Amino acid sequence: MKELRGLKIIRVTGLIRKVIAALGSTGVIRVTSAIIIMTVIVSCSPEGEVVNVYSSRHYEVDNKLLARFTGETGIKVNLVGADSDQLITRLRMEGERTRADVLITADASRLSMAKELGLLQKMESPAIREKVPPHWRDSDMYWTGLTKRVRFFVYDPLRVNRDELSGYEGLTGEEWKGRVLVRSSNSHYNQSLMSSIIAVHGEEGALKWAEGMVANMAREPSGNDRDQVKFIAAGLGDVAIINSYYMGLLHNSQNSEERNVARKVEVFFPNQSGRGSHVNISGAGITAAAENRENGLKLIGFLLSIEAQEQIAFENFEYPVLPDARWPDLLRQWGTFSADTVSLEELGRFREQSVMIFNQAGWR
Repeated sequence: MKELRGLKIIRVTGLIRKVIAALGSTGVIRVTSAIIIMTVIVSCSPEGEVVNVYSSRHYEVDNKLLARFTGETGIKVNLVGADSDQLITRLRMEGERTRADVLITADASRLSMAKELGLLQKMESPAIREKVPPHWRDSDMYWTGLTKRVRFFVYDPLRVNRDELSGYEGLTGEEWKGRVLVRSSNSHYNQSLMSSIIAVHGEEGALKWAEGMVANMAREPSGNDRDQVKFIAAGLGDVAIINSYYMGLLHNSQNSEERNVARKVEVFFPNQSGRGSHVNISGAGITAAAENRENGLKLIGFLLSIEAQEQIAFENFEYPVLPDARWPDLLRQWGTFSADTVSLEELGRFREQSVMIFNQAGWR
């Protein structure tokens, strides 16, 4: 048990026994059993108001912010942490009996899924509508973005001429054969990227892109985004697709080897002469059966304060969704970029197709 600013963090392991077949007609990923790691944050006081949060985010900055929220409001935060698909499965199983008031995921398509399944309710918050630009929230106000992360390129400047790089589509060229690194198709980040490709090029064009990527892979996909950068440093590939904040974490790692790896590569924002780089969000919504709705709205509002947005940016290197929030030096050094204008709601609509196309193309 670890003390954190007057809060106690307790880790509990639980088992979801059975999840029957597919989750409705949406083709949600099938799960037969899942171990859920629950991180429960409770205040030292047994009394007072509460808010129950299901979150797939796993960052220390989040723990700090939740502790600060409790300190400022007196509202106790109970946090259950797990993969977003596990949390959505759990919400479906619990139904109206759920204790969850807020769902937080690290992927817009999972929030869209939760909305489609009737697991979220409208927030009807003028403050959120005013603060968060329309592109970074649900048009019906069932969820809102909290942070942004760009799916950009990192490359070895000794083996890659920057002028060779263009967009995601460019990595399928013959000149990249055996040089491209990327994680597996099970990654939510890659599924959302694929959904954006489908939105722009259609299913046939997306399949052609996926097949070209598979043909040019330096190795079979494995590891997380940080591992792709390490593979480049080890000479196993020349260019990788990763989420931007991982580079920030590598540059600021307590591990000197990781800092050295980060210094060996450079970053590139793809598709800047066209539709812009693919951007995904971490976001939140109020659950349909929330018993502490107002406290949930207070928490989301707190996470959308300038102070909280900047703390996440400076400690976790995610881009704020609030236009007026400051960026840390590293993000400013990378420069501004054009973001893909495809609606984030589209990412959820093409979720099933993205998985099927990955399978068709042999993207493991």
